Amino acid sequence: MLINVPETVVADALRGMAAAHPELTVDVERRIVVRRDAPVADKVGLVSGGGSGHEPLHGGFVGPGMLDAACPGEIFTSPVPDQMARAAAAVDSGRGVLFVVKNYTGDVLNFDMAAELAEDEGVQVARVLVDDDVAVTDSTHTAGRRGTGATLFVEKLAGAAAEEGAPLERVAAVARQVGESSRSFGVALSACSTPAVGGPTFDLPPGELELGVGIHGEPGRERRGMMTSGEIADFAVDAVLTDLRPGGPVLALVNGMGGTPLVELYGFAAEVHRVLAERGVAVARTLVGNYVTSLDMAGCSVTLCRADEDLLRLWDAPVRTPALRWGM
Repeated sequence: MLINVPETVVADALRGMAAAHPELTVDVERRIVVRRDAPVADKVGLVSGGGSGHEPLHGGFVGPGMLDAACPGEIFTSPVPDQMARAAAAVDSGRGVLFVVKNYTGDVLNFDMAAELAEDEGVQVARVLVDDDVAVTDSTHTAGRRGTGATLFVEKLAGAAAEEGAPLERVAAVARQVGESSRSFGVALSACSTPAVGGPTFDLPPGELELGVGIHGEPGRERRGMMTSGEIADFAVDAVLTDLRPGGPVLALVNGMGGTPLVELYGFAAEVHRVLAERGVAVARTLVGNYVTSLDMAGCSVTLCRADEDLLRLWDAPVRTPALRWGM
């Protein structure tokens, strides 16, 4: 691993982010990443966070048109309430703050406590839970579906609404609509390796894959022998569509888990488009790349979001963050 020691991995990464992105204010000691112009006058603030190891989620999505602040925890470990409360105070312009929370037990509990702390300091807080993973209903980390790739859609679309000057109720409503309209499914071709362990965190024998893997390496629906890209697309897209509400066109995220090269992801995206066309689903926009990762795991995930004209407009709105940018 390209690290110094496991104990300083997150702090070292934050120091590097600060050096590479002067448009951000990175507090290495308190573990908060904030857009440098925060708080933005007359604008709802957006705060998210979670365990490190999923980069660019969430710190890479801080900037105009998306998040105002992100709170990184230790590897695969929730940030603490004080971090989140400080982030809320840093981005609050008086119009309130939206917490975007992935459905993992630690994240939910700590963001709930942070909301209480922030509200005690006079900050109005709304919370939206992201629970898009159709692979499982419950896991050791969650009650209900896990929060995965739809987090990007929620942060982008709610962030665009906030950038337009929408009130907190409207920004939260957009975030909830996106969450309710999105579903995801992930596949692992290899295990991830954490700095503390120094090797694979679960056993996945050569020639096998995990269908429905979680972003922390949690088990999914089943293990099978290796499948082709097209076979994986058939399985993953069908799993998503079975749980996705019917409707119009979709936003499609073809996401790498951190250890899969783009040449393979683009090939997989072609297969995803094939399956959707065969199922009569129109694709309005497609994003391909490593956005919600699991350290060095080889694999991919598919996220689909039913998008009406307003959501498409918000998707196309300008965004400027370290990991996602267009229109600026």
